[in-house]
Amino acid sequence: MPFKRLLTTLVESVPGGNGAILADWEGEAVEQFSHGDPFEMKVTAAHWGILLTQLKGLHEKFATGSVQETVISTDEQYVIVGAIGEDYALVMTMDRNALPLLALKKFRDTAQLLHKEIY
Repeated sequence: MPFKRLLTTLVESVPGGNGAILADWEGEAVEQFSHGDPFEMKVTAAHWGILLTQLKGLHEKFATGSVQETVISTDEQYVIVGAIGEDYALVMTMDRNALPLLALKKFRDTAQLLHKEIY
């Protein structure tokens, strides 16, 4: 299944979903779907991807296991950032009226499908 279709399905399956992007380890967009500005989505992925990289380093200091994903709540939105293998990140943004647990379930399902496509 193509990446664009997976990302589109992810965003459309979550009421309040704004966008999703698959980025490589350097923060470069591989594919994306967004209801907003595509450039803004690329910037979002780069910034949140840096945070994911830092969080992944935690398991070296603490016996926590590998970081899979994180849900971030801001004043204006929810963001889910997750690892797809060692080399990719998936980022999803949502309005504050979205249901983050529903989004996390859909995010995890999509992450598994992306992992199968990539690796």
